[in-house]
Amino acid sequence: MGTVRRESRPGGICLLTLDKPPANAIDERLLADLDDALDRAGRDDAVRVVVLGSAGTFFCGGFDFAAPRRDAAAAAALYRRYRDAHVRLLALPKPTVAMVNGHAIAGGLVLALACDFRLGVEGEHRIGLNELAVGAAFPRAAFEIVRLRLSHASASDLILGAALYPASHALRLGVLDEICPATTFAETVFARAARLAACPREAYAHAKAALVAEAVARITAETEDEALQTMAVWLAPESRKARAQQREKLSRRGGPSTPTS
Repeated sequence: MGTVRRESRPGGICLLTLDKPPANAIDERLLADLDDALDRAGRDDAVRVVVLGSAGTFFCGGFDFAAPRRDAAAAAALYRRYRDAHVRLLALPKPTVAMVNGHAIAGGLVLALACDFRLGVEGEHRIGLNELAVGAAFPRAAFEIVRLRLSHASASDLILGAALYPASHALRLGVLDEICPATTFAETVFARAARLAACPREAYAHAKAALVAEAVARITAETEDEALQTMAVWLAPESRKARAQQREKLSRRGGPSTPTS
């Protein structure tokens, strides 16, 4: 069974729903399914806009720390798959809207930032880039997406502060464009999608390509040695210790139902 569900909606709207309980955490399978779904949507002339949503209380909880430890070859393959899926989402020549209806943590928030527009729902969920707190390095793709979407001040706050914030801080931090009441959230998201679907596709694709070109070029120019330097951060003793402590916290809570900073 796949981890990304596809639904066609009227007006050329393609809804992709992350569905990998309990936290839609990122691993090889989710990245492969997402990359495939985006590839299909990009090549489908009937699709004019993509909405990326999720099932459950998490939009996405970031990398799956419960996955078995990978050897060097598997870690390198995961790194490449992460890059490829995020470049495809960032550069998709069609409008993309993130429907953030739950916790968006670390790589989960990066996934939302890779979309052209981001709408969130009011609630008690958390947002943030807490990678540094758990000994995780930023892949080049993640760093460039954050730098493209956020001001330097917000990027520094989120990356170096490594804290998780209530969703109500999302507008101040610039990670969401709009926060909607739960009663009108879906309606607002699909109304935005319908408006974007009405744009002439060639004009939208041309303008979007120009906006993301520099970020995409920096991501794809990453050398193998640079990628290895990033992956080496994960193997540092303090990084391993921080992730072990995070796994212990999650285990005591019975899973990722309560994000921690």
